[in-house]
Amino acid sequence: MGTVDLQTWAEGFDGTTRVVGVIGWPVRHSLSPPMQNAALAAVGRNWVYVPFAVAPEHVGDCMAAVRALDLVGLNVTIPHKAAVLAYMDDLGEEARALGVVNTIVNREGRLTGHSTDGEGFLRSLREIGEDVAGRDVCLIGAGGSARAVALAVCRAGARRLTVVNRTAGKAEALAEHLQPLAANTTLKALGLTTPEAEAAVRGAMVVIDSTAVGMYPHHDTAPVVPEEWLHAGQVVCDLTYNPRDTVLLQAARRQNAGTLDGTGMLIHQGALALELWTGEKAPVEVMRAALLAALARQQAVTGGKSQAP
Repeated sequence: MGTVDLQTWAEGFDGTTRVVGVIGWPVRHSLSPPMQNAALAAVGRNWVYVPFAVAPEHVGDCMAAVRALDLVGLNVTIPHKAAVLAYMDDLGEEARALGVVNTIVNREGRLTGHSTDGEGFLRSLREIGEDVAGRDVCLIGAGGSARAVALAVCRAGARRLTVVNRTAGKAEALAEHLQPLAANTTLKALGLTTPEAEAAVRGAMVVIDSTAVGMYPHHDTAPVVPEEWLHAGQVVCDLTYNPRDTVLLQAARRQNAGTLDGTGMLIHQGALALELWTGEKAPVEVMRAALLAALARQQAVTGGKSQAP
């Protein structure tokens, strides 16, 4: 795919231009607009992707506006992923199973909610030649991103999934939710400070950190698991992309483990969303280039460190 001329694309906006976007609270630092607008220009769509800051009490009004203004659809980020569920006319399989939505498609006023985060993670992992099928996986954290990744890992054929969280009860609740959806994966939940957690991390071939530990501005915080728990032969994944090279990934490399940063998941979940809206294959490399350029611009403004998403 050649270089995208965004200025020429933007000059083409007219009375037929349609709008797609992202809602969150706050949302001003989202990197989805530069990534998605580059993709829309590349595929020749007369659409524009914009951020909408929507306060929690206005989520219902926002969903009505999607229909009234005939928006193409929306991405949904924190804290609205569960709240929008009540306004959907239909749900994709993953969204129904998870109880959260990160992508909304509007077809003639009918809203369908999807979740692309889990598959986005799997695609990013496969992009570096790795997979979870038949392997032991340790997932650190039990929040919204963890739920999507955990379901995807189970459905992709992981042999065992151990959810480790500072609050053991949250890990247990996630494992219980997944149990009827993960017939072929052995599930276990542990508190992070238990001896069993160390054994689970050491024994896993894929370690995934879904927490905010190490995210800017707390990028100098100690990694979520001690460095000595990591080793060669593992692939250590951090869903954080601000910064890309987190303290956890640095520790993993010192132990000769493979690493995966969070930009791949962000790119691929966005690509999947674009494919749901357009019905066309997304220009992944265009999206990657736009995202990395946007990250570089943020770092230039903030003295070498990325801002919060």
